[in-house]
Amino acid sequence: MKNWSRGAKVLALTAIGVMLVSLDISIVNVAFGSFVAEWPDSRRTLTWIFSAYNIAYAAGLLTAGRLADAFGRKRAFLTGLMIFMVGSILCAVSPTAIFMVIARVVQAVGGAILTPASLALVLPEFPVERRSAAIGIWGAVGGVSAASGPTIGGFLVDNFGWHSVFLINVPFCVLAFAIGVKLLHESRDETAPRTVDYLGATLVVSGVGLLTLMIVQSDEWGWVSNRSLSILVVALVLLTMFVWRCNKTNHPVLDLRLFRLPFVTAAAISGFVFTMGFFSMIFVNTQWLQIVWGYSPSLSGLAGSPGPLAAAIVAAPAGKLANRIGHGKVVGAGALIMAVGIGWMNHQIQVEAHYWDFYFPTMVFIGVGVGLCISTISSSATAFLPQPRFAMGSALNNTSRQIGAALGVALVSSMLVSAAKTDDPTRGYHNAWTLMSAVILVSGVAMLTLFRRPTAEQLAAAS
Repeated sequence: MKNWSRGAKVLALTAIGVMLVSLDISIVNVAFGSFVAEWPDSRRTLTWIFSAYNIAYAAGLLTAGRLADAFGRKRAFLTGLMIFMVGSILCAVSPTAIFMVIARVVQAVGGAILTPASLALVLPEFPVERRSAAIGIWGAVGGVSAASGPTIGGFLVDNFGWHSVFLINVPFCVLAFAIGVKLLHESRDETAPRTVDYLGATLVVSGVGLLTLMIVQSDEWGWVSNRSLSILVVALVLLTMFVWRCNKTNHPVLDLRLFRLPFVTAAAISGFVFTMGFFSMIFVNTQWLQIVWGYSPSLSGLAGSPGPLAAAIVAAPAGKLANRIGHGKVVGAGALIMAVGIGWMNHQIQVEAHYWDFYFPTMVFIGVGVGLCISTISSSATAFLPQPRFAMGSALNNTSRQIGAALGVALVSSMLVSAAKTDDPTRGYHNAWTLMSAVILVSGVAMLTLFRRPTAEQLAAAS
């Protein structure tokens, strides 16, 4: 790393934290059978290993972004890294299922603290004309890590046991912390008071948390059950109060003036819809490989790896291309490639395994689309932000994407469960792939129609 620029070093360092947080969203999927074998009487509790992480992570992002802007992004990143490491260790030594669920919440809190701070540390290191490429790499690391979770998790579980999917985080956290203490420069929003709107923070954490809870539990409770609808109503009331609070206080958790910037609105909508399709695809494809084709956890993970590899290769050039021809065009092209690839898979896939002549090239084709979209949506959300809003803008983008991911997985999970009770269980997969194609196309259309680079007047109004 001696010949690397300072910006490249900061990007590589902060990407480690993003990699770990994103990886732990999906890596535990393939370890679920091992958890059930460890605690056979706690299967229902164990489902919260996924839900608790998603809820706590989504709920904490906006408040964490505000804290990072007010008290320091370096401090937030390093603190979040240590909390995430402690949570990982607690997961690995969990004596009971409920203990692991609590430990997963600790992990998620650490992840929510470090994620917006990490991007806010990267952005000042690059001039505006190079930020799209840098954020493209940052965003691609998160997306590819999440997509690679089943591959890495399957290998670890089969060779070292389920404890290893958590312990693998520890050396990375220690390394990143040791380097970060010396390398990173502290930065903050000097115009903001060193306090937080605690009422606003309580409203957004509660509102986003309840909304995510309703989504992730919908397949168990039912979308229109009394419990789901009651929680939805309470969540919407809390979020409405949060918006009102943001308009009334001088230093809100979320500065609503950000939405005066067209690229912020475009990225929030496109990112929300894109992650619905992207994380749904990871979930459904893994289920198909294991349940229909009978692949083992490690083999199913390896079978899905060509997609993330193709996405990783495409992501960095996509950021540079977006600077030249526009973010909307790059995302539009990527979304079209993904939608066509998923539609082709939906139409041609068979219940008999046919990997090399069909699944492998299809995953590579879709991976190209993922690489064009996932990095460019990330860069479109934050590349043109005024510096005091770096962490807040990153947190807004990640919150919309996390809720989208939870909603997408909940929807396709319900489809698979419903179809499993019929004479044709594979119908649920085909319905899910149809939904994915549609929402991915919507993501591309949203960027093409809404994304605009900010004018000087818009930047001034947002600041």
